[in-house]
Amino acid sequence: MSEAAYLQVVRDIREQVSSGQLKPGDKLPSFAALCEHYKVSNTVIRAAMLLLKAEGLIDGRQGKGVYVANPLPR
Repeated sequence: MSEAAYLQVVRDIREQVSSGQLKPGDKLPSFAALCEHYKVSNTVIRAAMLLLKAEGLIDGRQGKGVYVANPLPR
């Protein structure tokens, strides 16, 4: 595995958004569910979420979860 685990998670979520599997306003699974799905630690998911947030692809809402940004960045 040459690519950092969090980058693989970022790429996968990006692909789900660009393919329309995840749409603007959709809620992402919980951190626990993402850890389980990708077989990685919470730290990896957190790093992936920070990067996706910095790109403007997702939007975290305190106590509500993480959502696909609406509208998506161009």
